[in-house]
Amino acid sequence: MPNRKILHIDMDAFYASVEQRDNPELIGKPIAVGGNRERGVVAAASYEARKYGVKSAMASSLAYQKCPQLIFIKPRFEAYKEVSKQIREVFEEYTHLVEPLSLDEAYLDVTENNFDIEFAMDVATEIKEKIKAKTGLTASAGISYNKFLAKIASDYNKPDGFYVITPSMAEDFIEKLPIEKFFGVGKVTAKKMHLKGIFRGKDLKKKTELQLTRWFGKSGKYYYNIVRGIDNRLVNPNRIRKSLGAERTYEKDITTKEEMILNIDSIADILIKRIKNSGGAGKSLTLKVKYGDFKQITRSKTLQEILSDADIKKVAIQLLELIPNIEKGIRLIGLQTANFEQENNDTFLGQLQFEF
Repeated sequence: MPNRKILHIDMDAFYASVEQRDNPELIGKPIAVGGNRERGVVAAASYEARKYGVKSAMASSLAYQKCPQLIFIKPRFEAYKEVSKQIREVFEEYTHLVEPLSLDEAYLDVTENNFDIEFAMDVATEIKEKIKAKTGLTASAGISYNKFLAKIASDYNKPDGFYVITPSMAEDFIEKLPIEKFFGVGKVTAKKMHLKGIFRGKDLKKKTELQLTRWFGKSGKYYYNIVRGIDNRLVNPNRIRKSLGAERTYEKDITTKEEMILNIDSIADILIKRIKNSGGAGKSLTLKVKYGDFKQITRSKTLQEILSDADIKKVAIQLLELIPNIEKGIRLIGLQTANFEQENNDTFLGQLQFEF
């Protein structure tokens, strides 16, 4: 199997770490970026907060129950974007093959790098050191011969982690890996796998491609390949988003259709701005609503043509008509556009096997 030298660099508790860096009084304390004691969602939690079970995407009220001394911080996305830009500059010193996944993580292909450094682990070490010197923040690095393994490796020794999975290590490593640790296997899929007797990589490997496809649809082939260490995806510096969204959680539940219309309009404006900044365009729109009791529903519509700005607002209101029981109280509204038109850049560039 042709191999490359792939890094996955992931900043440690990024938003929370930026806040602690910029406000030394927060160092060593449990903090949550986003939300408050009563409402909202945690966008990021410091490692001190994680010890209490506080996690990103957790309801703020639940996070407060788990950690009553939790300090809630309002997000400063412009500050995070500025730090992300500094980190990206470090990446690009070494290679132009950088595929950002978010503000705080990216894949890098350093098979051929700007300094002709032989070992990928040496490149990763230098990048971690430069990020620390430039931003005062720590990053974790995963090194392997494909994206799947590099991403798993970066999460292996967090925070300030560093882990290498060489081709000779891969089979044994994957076989011992709990299925919940497989990138692309969420909680629901993990439960389904448990019912099929799949708890670790070695269990998954015993299943045929036909079985996995029958049980998990198109994802079955992906699971069949990754458990064998096969992932031919390239690091794509021109990666185009497949979807874009915007949402808002409200301090007080919305209970009328008129309020919904006003808020959907403002969220649509944010989404339209993000679409223009991304250079993409989608054909489908999804309206997400979360009630005061945290139950969530979505409604979607797909057009034959690319959604214009006017279409987004028009379709959003059409979808609103399909939302029942607004009077129960709405705590969150979100809009997402998908089905982006893009070119397929998945050509595989073969390489010989390398030392790491």
